[in-house]
Amino acid sequence: MQLDAGGCFVTGTDTGVGKTRVAVGLCTALGRRGLRVAAMKPVAAGCAETADGLRNDDALALAAAMNIVAPYADVNPFAFEPPIAPHLAAAEAGTPIRFEVLDTAYARLRARSDIVIVEGAGGWLVPLDAERSFADLAVHWRLDVVLVVALRLGCLNHALLTAEAVQRSGLALRGWVANALDPGFARAAGNLETLRRRLAAPCLGVLPYSPDASADVSAAAIDIDLFGAN
Repeated sequence: MQLDAGGCFVTGTDTGVGKTRVAVGLCTALGRRGLRVAAMKPVAAGCAETADGLRNDDALALAAAMNIVAPYADVNPFAFEPPIAPHLAAAEAGTPIRFEVLDTAYARLRARSDIVIVEGAGGWLVPLDAERSFADLAVHWRLDVVLVVALRLGCLNHALLTAEAVQRSGLALRGWVANALDPGFARAAGNLETLRRRLAAPCLGVLPYSPDASADVSAAAIDIDLFGAN
């Protein structure tokens, strides 16, 4: 089986929109197609202290969804305790987010896998330091992008602005996934239809409202053929 790229960057229209749910679903679905799948949360803020060091729930979920073996430090090279913007957490910790460290971890994951699913934090332009953002990291690694759209009031503007920024960066928007976060969202079908017409990328799936959905449910909602597997 071949894929168009060795990596894919999962971003979202905001924080808390379901990026991890989609990334885990992608890992699960691609693994079922026979691919060796790695996943990465390059920078995570909002980690808990454990006997093994700082650990992030999203990164742990990604590690569990992989079908290769890799150390936590490769999945999540930069972990910070406070749940704040990554560049602020890094500054408070006195630990600059160094791209060379991220490059080394990504290269190790890439060497063991057919594809690496990389999950950002927050939205597309969340800063990593005084000059660079997650968008710069995705460009640095030349990753195709999957956009997670939270189906709620305001989603049209957020999705269209993010897609425009992704395309302006020169990266390919491989597709988008709608996540039904608000079961009472008025005119959800109309909003979905508008997004289908206006986003220049396929809708890979619509995740139903299900706060505790399993990886199997998320994987079943994503069309891997549209994602690019063949």
